[in-house]
Amino acid sequence: MTNKQSLELSPSVVLTSSPAQLTGQALQREVDLTPKPGLVDRNNSGAHKDMDYGLFLSSINAIIPFFDQFYYTGKQYADIPVTDFLAKIRPVGIACEQAMFNATKGVNTHKGAIFAFGLFCSVIGRLDQQQKKVNVTSICDEVASVCTGLVEKELNQTVKVNTVGERLFKQFGFTGARGEAASGYATIREIALPTYIKAKAKGYDEEMVLSETLLHLFAYNNDTNVVSRGGLAGLQFLQQSARGLIQQGGMLNSDNHKQWQELDVAMIERNLSPGGSADLLAVTWFLSHYKDSSDSAYS
Repeated sequence: MTNKQSLELSPSVVLTSSPAQLTGQALQREVDLTPKPGLVDRNNSGAHKDMDYGLFLSSINAIIPFFDQFYYTGKQYADIPVTDFLAKIRPVGIACEQAMFNATKGVNTHKGAIFAFGLFCSVIGRLDQQQKKVNVTSICDEVASVCTGLVEKELNQTVKVNTVGERLFKQFGFTGARGEAASGYATIREIALPTYIKAKAKGYDEEMVLSETLLHLFAYNNDTNVVSRGGLAGLQFLQQSARGLIQQGGMLNSDNHKQWQELDVAMIERNLSPGGSADLLAVTWFLSHYKDSSDSAYS
């Protein structure tokens, strides 16, 4: 990692990439970021024994075509009530997941990312069709509207526990990806994106900026992927480790890079993979391209 000047964030008014193209770039940047404690990167497979960097690339190539479908489905159903919108985009998500599983021979590499980026691409299509402003605030507010009641519908009302997410909600009250969506991705808006933008403004290169952002996600995101593998003790270990690094200057302090690599080793030894934070990192990079002057919280 080096401290060097980088390109300015692209304001939303001059976007040259479609939401689907930005999604592909976001997923590529996430997997390329190395090292990434507990996660698949160019160095190792993190805490995973069933996937590696090459499998992630195959998965990305398989799912990218579907994000244009999400976008155009959002445009197609732009005029229906927001309460009915999620049901219209769900079939695209199911088909996208199946393409992922076909490419990975049944390994779940990007299910969380499909959920998040499917929502974002669809909502941007809806906003574009309605000729409304498209920026961080409008996108996230619309996602929150689309996902209103999602936790209650899919987690709180579940009698029989079928998924890890349902089990962790019943056991600890963690709402996971559904709760993040229903909040309009509050963790990104309040923590990750401000961290990303501030680090970017200081002139650090993208690798350091992304690492700093991921560190803050580790510190404050109640990552259900970590809890599912290591319980509350695993989550506390990651959060306390990350907060300790932040107190020492975070990833913008080059003296901490050795500790970052040591955290990777420790996460692998503990079988902890913060996949939820990895998804939020990719979404943060994606949303940074939709920041404009009206998003005062990120100025």
